Amino acid sequence: MKTFLRPLVLAAAALASLPALAVEPFSADYQASYMGLQANGVMTLAAENDGRWRYSLQVKNQLAELSQSTLFEEHEGGLRPLSSHDASVVPFKRRTVDARYDWNSNQATWSGDVKPDRRGPVALRSGDMDGLLINLAIARDVADGKPLRYRMVDGGRVKSLAYRVIGKENMTVDGRTVEATKVARTDGDKEQIAWIVADMPVPVRLLQRERGKDALDLTIKSLH
Repeated sequence: MKTFLRPLVLAAAALASLPALAVEPFSADYQASYMGLQANGVMTLAAENDGRWRYSLQVKNQLAELSQSTLFEEHEGGLRPLSSHDASVVPFKRRTVDARYDWNSNQATWSGDVKPDRRGPVALRSGDMDGLLINLAIARDVADGKPLRYRMVDGGRVKSLAYRVIGKENMTVDGRTVEATKVARTDGDKEQIAWIVADMPVPVRLLQRERGKDALDLTIKSLH
């Protein structure tokens, strides 16, 4: 599941930059549907040492478990990944992948359960992000009216991503009704839709579809 969540779930900005809102810690609880079963999801942003931040997502049900975490810093108005750790457990299979973004040499490398041709190094450019950081970037860029175009460096490859606004929809968060902007992107037979609310740091809903079927659906229940 990681292969589309990070690529999307929303990824790396060539044109996007950090909006005026400051990065602040939060914890968001999500109702999730994962691999056809109900699940619980938690998304957190926590401060670490030396001005760094840890952004994490965990989704778990009785069948499978997914966890993703990215260590990043603010740099020249953007979100710059430093390292990441992904782990997934599905029936009869476990997978872990670690990434390192070395901005001194401008190279990214991967280790763990990754194919030899996806280990890198991959050349980095200013503004590049990994897939998970797109959750933060896209929420701010929609609110600020910025272009939703990104350069993602993740999983041993580089990909240009572009989202388009497809409408508005009312959502309920913490008992209040809010208006969300819906944005979407497609990647072959995969599609992602995100619902963005202006005063919230992450999407209030994320829907990931593969071959026309829902693969992962996260809907926010509360934000702290």
